Amino acid sequence: MKNNRRDFLKKTGLAGLGIAGSGLLNGLGSAPSSSSTSAADGATTETEGISIIGAYGPWAASLIEGDLPEYSFRRDQWNDLAGWRKEARERYIERLGMPDLGNVPEVTVEKQYSYDGLMIEELSWQLPYGPPTGAIVLKPRGADGPLPGILGFHDHGGNKYFGKRKITRTADNRHPLIENHHQEYYEGMAWANEIAKRGYVVLVSDAFPFASRRVLLSDVPEHLRGGLDDQNPENPENIRDYNDWAGRHEHIMAKSLFSAGTTWPALFLAEDHMALDILCGRDDVDESRVGCGGLSGGGMRTVFMGGMDPRIQCAVCVGFMTTWKDLVVAKSYTHTWMTYVPLLPNELAFPEILGLRVPSATMVLNNEEDALFTLSEMERADDIMGEVYQKAGAADHYQCSFHPGPHKFDRAMQAEAFDWFDRWLKP
Repeated sequence: MKNNRRDFLKKTGLAGLGIAGSGLLNGLGSAPSSSSTSAADGATTETEGISIIGAYGPWAASLIEGDLPEYSFRRDQWNDLAGWRKEARERYIERLGMPDLGNVPEVTVEKQYSYDGLMIEELSWQLPYGPPTGAIVLKPRGADGPLPGILGFHDHGGNKYFGKRKITRTADNRHPLIENHHQEYYEGMAWANEIAKRGYVVLVSDAFPFASRRVLLSDVPEHLRGGLDDQNPENPENIRDYNDWAGRHEHIMAKSLFSAGTTWPALFLAEDHMALDILCGRDDVDESRVGCGGLSGGGMRTVFMGGMDPRIQCAVCVGFMTTWKDLVVAKSYTHTWMTYVPLLPNELAFPEILGLRVPSATMVLNNEEDALFTLSEMERADDIMGEVYQKAGAADHYQCSFHPGPHKFDRAMQAEAFDWFDRWLKP
């Protein structure tokens, strides 16, 4: 079963970011049911000297081993924290090739209503390219005064048809695939709702290219549509077909973005930065107390955003922390094209992207049986982050935990994350 599942993941491109469990695969209707690939598989492969790129693995890994990366704060040459952070962030942004999205767009409030003790707003705004971005804001009903804000990042999950709905709930009835998704990865919870109830204004927007920002079949050449169309979009079977197609389309999108002089992470960062502008510009948000977080693809976006924007006072990365070496020799096949920034591994270890925010509060939550990463490399990433925060004299501003089980953000992990947000964002 495991080999069949791996063949499917590699063929469709749905392996990336949150596809580890069997429930969502069953929901997508595109693969046989199986248990999660054991995290030990990657470690065994590495121990035996076998890599996912064959005999080239040890050589490729050697390119990023040995000397510390050029902009690593762990190097002896970097002793001025503020100076290092400025130079390293500038190089980070340069490598990303982040496009300029211009001024903050006008925000339209599409709907306002109450649900489950929360006031909910459905928003939209138009960026310089693509369809309008859909977003949801949640806050406690009847709350007074500016509240701390949270930028909530939805996951990837091999499911581009859905975005903000993956971590929110706005009615008793849910789409059956969303109900499955909540159960598979969040122990049945819509975590954005739960943190909002604790006294936060939470903004969740659709990332590029998910949900409202997804690529429509009618907008690509017919020979690339695989015989599909955009009709009856909420039909579960059509969603499965679309997600299958979108997974296969990822390499086309990535190569086109590289050819345009930018990267997929750059678009994530640029659009999330715009969402942060919108969140911080709200009258009901205290812009001095803002955090971000998310699982999997949302954890990856937390790394990119948390490392770059000093307005993020507290960041919680869930289910997306490892090393470049892990991706070189063992796990790149389990990840989307959205992960990679050419040349950056020469200059920053992967954990050090998030470490650019030191000494601001940072939490990393891992799962010990997460099939997307090798456990030893998750532990090495924790060591790297710990060294960065220790050198900065801010060891108590960093916390990392390893939870039992596969790729997820369950109730126990949510409780730990929410307490961390409360510690740093509430008076």
